Amino acid sequence: MPATRAPRVPAEERLFSLVLALLSTEAGLTKAEILANVQGYRQRFSPGGDNASLERQFERDKDDVRDLGIPLETIETPGAAGNNQTLRYRIPKGEYDLPLDVRFTPDESALLSLAAMAWREGALSTDSRRALLKVRSAGADDDGSSAARGVAGMAAYAPRLRARDAAFEPLRSALDRGAAVRFDYITPGEHAPRRRDLAPLALVQHGGRWMLAAHEFSTGGTKNYLLSRIVGPVSVHQVGQHPAPAGAAERALAELDRVWAERTARIAVVPGSDAERRLRRRRGTEVTADGVLVVHHVDPQILAGELAAFGPEVRVLEPAALREQVVSRLRALVADHTDAADRTGAGADTDGADQTADADQTADADQTAEAGGARG
Repeated sequence: MPATRAPRVPAEERLFSLVLALLSTEAGLTKAEILANVQGYRQRFSPGGDNASLERQFERDKDDVRDLGIPLETIETPGAAGNNQTLRYRIPKGEYDLPLDVRFTPDESALLSLAAMAWREGALSTDSRRALLKVRSAGADDDGSSAARGVAGMAAYAPRLRARDAAFEPLRSALDRGAAVRFDYITPGEHAPRRRDLAPLALVQHGGRWMLAAHEFSTGGTKNYLLSRIVGPVSVHQVGQHPAPAGAAERALAELDRVWAERTARIAVVPGSDAERRLRRRRGTEVTADGVLVVHHVDPQILAGELAAFGPEVRVLEPAALREQVVSRLRALVADHTDAADRTGAGADTDGADQTADADQTADADQTAEAGGARG
């Protein structure tokens, strides 16, 4: 009788099941317990067999969970220090809860509930809701209250995971059908999209973002495309003429990891700030003796947007090109505030204060560029 192929589990469903399982345990779960019981892994797990590729998938998923800002911890077993097989993984519920002073009105709670329902119905199967129960049946926890909290909190945690981009489904369909695709794509630094004709090779998630690895017909090269930069519909054609080669996803992820390892930025942060807490949790972040963070990244444009959002809590020391991108975003923010103040008039005093604060930040960034250093 021919062997049946394990059903394909979407990556965000696998990540959701992993987060839910790790939230529900105080003691933590070993890698073996996770691979054998959690939705998205258990379908491919082979008891006593070769699970090397599945273990590599778990390692990438751990990085993606941390990149999403979720505090995933590792706990060593007493007497087995350094043994990766006995390490236990968990997400401390107290660090992932909303602050105690955050409250929602009945209307806001209703909207959040609807959003959580939409996530569950659109992205999760019945197997996902059974995943936690199966983990608990394997003896991961003895206290029933933690499972109850995990199940009851599903709606609260579901919206925090990144949903698929609109282009995901047509691209996955094209991959399954061995088809070519056509879409408009905005290249960083450009304002108008350009048409791309491609043969999809793999859809991969790296750093919490979906990317398409594809062969570009016009250049004959292989490139990665961020799904969030695809604008308009994705058209599918030449069905069956462009099957993706085996191992394309692994090669795409290996290339992204290579770029990630090579690209670093030195960031000065305000001690104790939200920027320091979040950036230190990023995968691979190093802290120098003087408190400067060395942050790895793949896409400088994405990192510049993230850093600009922290405002005066960060200063980019190098590379200079990244610093200029952050400064450019802050100047654009100042200009927007200036335009708003000119239009409203009545809000000039308030907006002026905002402009002064933003202008100070851009001035500080310019001074950093000239001096080649910054105070955290």
